[in-house]
Amino acid sequence: MRAKITYFVLAAVLCVYFVLVGGRGVALIRYGSPVTVGFGVAVLVLPLIGLWFLWQSTAFAHRAGRLARELEAEGGLPVDELERTPSGRVDKASADAVFARRRAETEANPEDWRSWFRLAVAYHDARDTPRARKAMQRAITLRRTADG
Repeated sequence: MRAKITYFVLAAVLCVYFVLVGGRGVALIRYGSPVTVGFGVAVLVLPLIGLWFLWQSTAFAHRAGRLARELEAEGGLPVDELERTPSGRVDKASADAVFARRRAETEANPEDWRSWFRLAVAYHDARDTPRARKAMQRAITLRRTADG
């Protein structure tokens, strides 16, 4: 729950920042000289890109959370079987072993969104965030196409 609160507080702060920056962009455009209009347009583009990125990230997290809730209701969430170091970090060898099993499961069932979801979790545990995100996106896509 703490992570959600932090996320929404940071998203709200970013939105306020985007509004403030957007106001400066509009003020530069209203000034009217070619240089300030150019700067104003450039300043307006940055909040638009930021809003798009924030929207995409929020939508991704929402869709992944929905899959997690569905998988939990089915009893199919991956069990945390990872060994940890004394500091609490995931042991790399343990994460690699779980990853190998999840990869084999996904290769055996490449059209099953559940196996892709579990593979995404394994990638995350193995500290490979870009591949975890791609695997989760694949799970989301497969789940969406399963709905028809």
